[in-house]
Amino acid sequence: MLKMSKKFQYGKHEVTLETGEIARQADGAVMIGMGETRVLVTVVAAKSVKEGQDFFPLTVNYQEKAYAAGKIPGGFLKREGRPSEKETLTSRLIDRPIRPLFPKGFMNEVQVIATVLSLDPEVGTEVPAMLGTSAALMISGVPFQGPIGAAIVGFKDGEYLLNPSEFELDESDLELSVAGTEDAVLMVESEAAELTEEEMLGAVMFGHQQMQVAIQAIKDFAEEVAKPMMEWTPPVENTALIDAVYNLIKADVEAAYTIADKMDRYAALNAAKQKALEALVTEEGVDNSENDFTATEVEAVFSKLQKEIVRGRIIRGEPRIDGRDNQTVRPIISKVGILPQVHGSALFTRGETQALVVTTLGTEKDAKMVEELSGSYNDRFMLHYNFPPYSVGETGRVGAPGRREIGHGMLARRAVSAMLPTAEEFPYTIRVVSEITESNGSSSMATVCGTSMSLMHAGVPIAAPVAGIAMGLIKEGEDFAVLTDILGDEDHLGDMDFKVAGTDQGITALQMDIKITGITEEIMQIALAQAKAGRLHILGEMAKAIATPNQQVAATAPRFFTLKVKPEKVREIIGKGGSVIRALTDETGVVIEVDDDGNIKIAASDELSAQEAIRRINEIVAEPEIGKIYDAEVKKIVDFGAFVAYMPGKEGLVHVSQIANERVEDVNDYLKEGQKIKVKLLDIDRQGRVKLSLKEALQG
Repeated sequence: MLKMSKKFQYGKHEVTLETGEIARQADGAVMIGMGETRVLVTVVAAKSVKEGQDFFPLTVNYQEKAYAAGKIPGGFLKREGRPSEKETLTSRLIDRPIRPLFPKGFMNEVQVIATVLSLDPEVGTEVPAMLGTSAALMISGVPFQGPIGAAIVGFKDGEYLLNPSEFELDESDLELSVAGTEDAVLMVESEAAELTEEEMLGAVMFGHQQMQVAIQAIKDFAEEVAKPMMEWTPPVENTALIDAVYNLIKADVEAAYTIADKMDRYAALNAAKQKALEALVTEEGVDNSENDFTATEVEAVFSKLQKEIVRGRIIRGEPRIDGRDNQTVRPIISKVGILPQVHGSALFTRGETQALVVTTLGTEKDAKMVEELSGSYNDRFMLHYNFPPYSVGETGRVGAPGRREIGHGMLARRAVSAMLPTAEEFPYTIRVVSEITESNGSSSMATVCGTSMSLMHAGVPIAAPVAGIAMGLIKEGEDFAVLTDILGDEDHLGDMDFKVAGTDQGITALQMDIKITGITEEIMQIALAQAKAGRLHILGEMAKAIATPNQQVAATAPRFFTLKVKPEKVREIIGKGGSVIRALTDETGVVIEVDDDGNIKIAASDELSAQEAIRRINEIVAEPEIGKIYDAEVKKIVDFGAFVAYMPGKEGLVHVSQIANERVEDVNDYLKEGQKIKVKLLDIDRQGRVKLSLKEALQG
């Protein structure tokens, strides 16, 4: 295949799509250039489906190479290791908008790999990776119902910014990633500084409008170089099996979905499924031509029945699974201070979803060192989300966080970040851990609410409390219903997961995933309006437990004390090889941070330790005073006197004539090395030689 390329202008950047030169054995391979950034995206699809497979195995791997930024990886092995948090989040960002565009029933395994080969810090990698994925899928011969476009939108001084640079994002009130097709939006991910619903919706629509140029360019590119569509036949519905399952258990499933309690409902649904399996699945070795169905086939029809019943009831305006209408939030119970010793804790329960959220305060040395292609920095706010299997009444693996845990934790972090104090206002490193102890719908939004309360309980002066809520959608033809505070079943069987977090003044984070081919501006507008009402209600319920941050941090949290010394004194505080500051921290139990400008920050668990460290630092940096009496220690005896240390790091001579009023024949008769004495500072000559007197000190 000959090398083919296409160029188009996308905002202020020229984008290049190339194929036919690199990775020619992949089904689809596109080298995309945007500015000086280069991302290679490959697509490979399995030619057949594994026997018994009943799901679509799509895998997206976004990976960054250190050489893309002219760097050598750190660590002992000096090569790229497990995916970083950013790589995991970007993989999810690519996956979410493309997944709903594969046809129903397509089960061939598909793997997308996006590799960053060159980095332009002014461009970034997310948009090129998503556009490259769209182009690679379109030319691969895989039945992909794209293309998609993608954009990052900023907002500054009332103007929307298309694909802003890193510097522009730092100055922006919004960072919003949006992806969609020619007709509709499929995915939104954002962090904002209390923007209104109108401003957020405007950003989404701005991004969707601007990405149309990329969508058209990818279409044109595919028309020139796409491979023939792979052979694939949609599965034919087994009407006999559908009729058999529906006739046998439809009434049982309908009855199960009138049970409000999740575990009781699941028990009833499982009983109905087992009834169908026992009646319709042919036992191995038994000749039964009437019921020649497999367990996989029966379970697939059972899922179809569940979906029809739940969705049909909602579209008809009937009560939801737990009896609520479309706009009611489940009952909320909020508590703080439920754990002793920890610095801040909160328990947030909404229906059958519960988050136990704990805040820990640390010092600057506890900050997380983050290494990215664009550079390294210290992160003083960490939010970690854990989803143990017991939260849904199951057994399972417990180990390192997966993509879901990392993604949910980042969403909650984005929701509260804009409300955090600056390092100058609150010099602590903050770690929040959300333990999901129960789950039935939107544990990430429960994490947002619990985090806000836990931070306030810990005494973190956040600008305003933040709450989050998840919205759902059921759409059948032109009919649709937007659901407030969705259950797990409504998420699984519905068409949209639309999470909105914010304060009483505006939105701080928004995430939207669509399972259908897109939603309209009207649906998003309704969802945002319902989400605002729900968010304000939740904030009111949270305020019953805690409405404003505590004025003091916990007694077990570090206390900060600051002082200023002359910059030239910093070396004396640190000492040779760090010996002085190390001794100070070891002997006082405090943490001392010193910068080159002479700013000293002391973190201590109690004030006495801090004051002792401050006293000793003041001694180190103090200037000698003529006529002052000092506590000293004899360091060395010589024939003509003794050298003594009278201040930290400072020594002087007590001449033999200054030891006693009488004549001293042998200094050893009066002084011993290590002896503690008092001396008076008599003089410091031009050469810096210090003259001390023992006898004058004794005379006062």
